[in-house]
Amino acid sequence: MLANLFLHYAFDVWMVREFPGVWFERYADDAVLHCVTERQARQVLAALGDRMAEVGLRLHPAKTRIVYCKDGKRHLSYEHVAFTFLGFTFRARSSRSRHGRLFLSFEPAVSKDALKKMGRRVRSWHLHTRSDLSFRELARWINPVLAGWINYYGRFRPRELHPLLARINAYLVRWIRQKYKRLAPHRKALAKLQEIARRYPRMFAHWPYVTVALRI
Repeated sequence: MLANLFLHYAFDVWMVREFPGVWFERYADDAVLHCVTERQARQVLAALGDRMAEVGLRLHPAKTRIVYCKDGKRHLSYEHVAFTFLGFTFRARSSRSRHGRLFLSFEPAVSKDALKKMGRRVRSWHLHTRSDLSFRELARWINPVLAGWINYYGRFRPRELHPLLARINAYLVRWIRQKYKRLAPHRKALAKLQEIARRYPRMFAHWPYVTVALRI
């Protein structure tokens, strides 16, 4: 809290005073500044380096960089054309207009690092080994976490989450095979999962978003 308060005066207030036309977002010690030209970006970067030194801090040498937001309207080549902020990677992505036309936009989606972190969390659950729990108990256990991921990372390009969420369905198939010996064959376990999902489509927080993955 004290560090955040310090940066409010060392960075936020200073930016508003020195560069009132430059929009920025900051979370803790991570920030993104929006400049309209490379010249302005270099000017702000130099001034910011001096400001951090003035208050006894320094810019992170690896994270601090000028990024060219390349998209369908900005075609120049640049060393850095993507950045990650708060678990989202911003880069050029293929999008579709309201008229169905494809175009290149600069948009966020869940980052690879965030996906890896969530994947490790899912593996740590060892869902397929929890035959001591009922299906509903499994859902009550993991739904709060899944709902949080979906609400946060699914805000932009939610399909990027689908492979991770589909993997949870694969664990649930394995759980059924472990729990019920008569459903040990993969085909029977998968059919059972599909049946449950049809009857209770909201039992698991991710099912409304990846029902197609139940056909794996």
